[in-house]
Amino acid sequence: MNQLSKYRIVYQGLSEGKHKFEFDIDDMFFESLEYSDLKKGTVRVKVDLDKKPTFLELNFQINGTVELTCDRCLEEYNEVISFEGKLFVKFTEQEDSLADDVIFLSPTDHELDISHYIYESINLSIPLKRVHPDDEEGNVTCNPEMLEKLSNYKTDEPAGVDIDPRWEDLRNLMANNNN
Repeated sequence: MNQLSKYRIVYQGLSEGKHKFEFDIDDMFFESLEYSDLKKGTVRVKVDLDKKPTFLELNFQINGTVELTCDRCLEEYNEVISFEGKLFVKFTEQEDSLADDVIFLSPTDHELDISHYIYESINLSIPLKRVHPDDEEGNVTCNPEMLEKLSNYKTDEPAGVDIDPRWEDLRNLMANNNN
């Protein structure tokens, strides 16, 4: 069975009005997506679907944790994620506009695959800078051995780069103004 088929909503037999769906995302979900950077996670997705005669309105609440690689120390850690979003599904043979929150389906379709929307929403909830969160006292929780190794290689100047004398003069001016 295709793992992503669990994330389809069959709307054809639903009556007009509000309907609720819940989905559990696990490691198999991420493994089923060949392009996924994420490999592990436990996420709960709640979908409130409001069926209208000519369109569907879906409200998503996504909460859970995903495993990320720390940009600083390269160790794995769990990041708490949370996302709320709205998606509209319009039934038409032709696409009218290019909006991020609108999907166009043929009136003859009977189900909606939301797996890619869920995956994209999870990715949008991940911070750009992926680092271990600080502890309650504000201390860094990264691997101390890796941080020590990194500090040994830290320099103020780029290695092996000849500095244009005009930039050196500018640095001197800035240093004099700071004193």
